[in-house]
Amino acid sequence: CHGNICRSPMAEFLFKDLVARRGLADQFEIASAATSREEIGNPVHWGTREKLRECGISVAGKYAVQMTRADYKKYDYLLGMDQYNIRNMSRIVGSDPEGKIRRLLDFTDHPRDIADPWY
Repeated sequence: CHGNICRSPMAEFLFKDLVARRGLADQFEIASAATSREEIGNPVHWGTREKLRECGISVAGKYAVQMTRADYKKYDYLLGMDQYNIRNMSRIVGSDPEGKIRRLLDFTDHPRDIADPWY
């Protein structure tokens, strides 16, 4: 997501929890990153930490990082939360010949953006 402090860390840690509970953690490499530099080095937003804590999920040690061009080679999918992020992700990696860049909710029956709670 934009700053890697709200939506993307929530998605990262929910997905990590989901695959761990199914015994599949060793089959996935899951991470999240920002499309901007605004929040680099900052911890996960307190509201996101609190919601995940309510679900028994810790985000200890997670600080905002920025997406890099190298991420395109490293990961099978690069999932963005909204069209704004998709444009920025495409700008960062240069091109998407393998179709790896998608919105997260494009994998559901109701594809759409996930609104940025910051705004």
